[in-house]
Amino acid sequence: MSMTPPPMLLDATHVTFDTPAAERLVQLGAINIARAHEHLLIGPCRLDAAEHARAREEWFSSCEKCSDRDDDGEPWDRLYSPDLRWDPPVVLWTTESLDDRVNLWRICSYLRGLKIRSNDVLIVEFERVHGTMRRFPEPPRIPPFDCTGSVAHHPDEVLLDRLGKARPWPVERYEGAIRLWESYADENPLPFVESCISGVEGFPELASLWALLSCFFPRKTAEGALRLSRYDDLLLNILSVEEWQTPVKVICNKSQLGLELIDLMSCTGDLFLGDRLAQWAKHDVSAAVERAPGPKPPNAGYPLLSEVYRLTERGMRLRDKGLDELTDAPSLPIAGTEAYSASAPWVLLDDGRLARL
Repeated sequence: MSMTPPPMLLDATHVTFDTPAAERLVQLGAINIARAHEHLLIGPCRLDAAEHARAREEWFSSCEKCSDRDDDGEPWDRLYSPDLRWDPPVVLWTTESLDDRVNLWRICSYLRGLKIRSNDVLIVEFERVHGTMRRFPEPPRIPPFDCTGSVAHHPDEVLLDRLGKARPWPVERYEGAIRLWESYADENPLPFVESCISGVEGFPELASLWALLSCFFPRKTAEGALRLSRYDDLLLNILSVEEWQTPVKVICNKSQLGLELIDLMSCTGDLFLGDRLAQWAKHDVSAAVERAPGPKPPNAGYPLLSEVYRLTERGMRLRDKGLDELTDAPSLPIAGTEAYSASAPWVLLDDGRLARL
């Protein structure tokens, strides 16, 4: 006997942050779904919606592996689509995933621009799901960053129960989410970093988020030396001077470095790793990374097997002795700023804070 969907499921505008969540809500009977499926932890972010969309489109057009569209050619992120109907109440379905939390801030800011009152926005929150002891003889290894949580990991009855109990956030917390998005998308990252380090009531995700984002900024030691970001340091340490490796082989490295890379990749996705290797291979006349055709042909559906990479002598010097200048490495947009940029010369200090070089 089929269950009659509750009126809230049928009448509200539902915002999801990943495809499985959207599919589950459709199965339950939701009609009006806004798909905000943008992964905002890597790549540029802008406060203005039109500027944000342009910056993201330009970023993806420069990527060889990652794409802003699904297999059907439809954009992953449809938040700014003119076809959406924003009928209140608006229900935001979110987990503790860092991806979800940043998107949540963005939605709150966007809804304010649409003149939708915070009292008309209901937030349905879900905790992280780790798996079961029946599947693992020992407790599963829990990554330090939660970027893979999904509303779809929870049973239907839990989803409907949480929907029935959903309430608006207090105004101060809602406004706090908007302020976080404004600082996240700002070209000056210092206020956002300070919020992460000092903490903001109601947003426990900030410490973990900065622990992740800080891994993509070049580092400056107490002695003044410039070093690669932790992410790039892992890549260049796993690559070999003698052996050609596909991105898949880099990902499958069994060392402690490989485990740490997997932790970061759980938030960036595997295709970003392929893109970052390609960026290194294209950067500068004397590239730090060399590439060649891989075991699979291009455009055959194996993006991480179509090329192989190895470290050059220059790459060894950058890895072991550090950078002479920030632009020795390919730039990388992060939130409202950029890593390895001459125009935004931000470096990570030993105390975990950013400073201008």
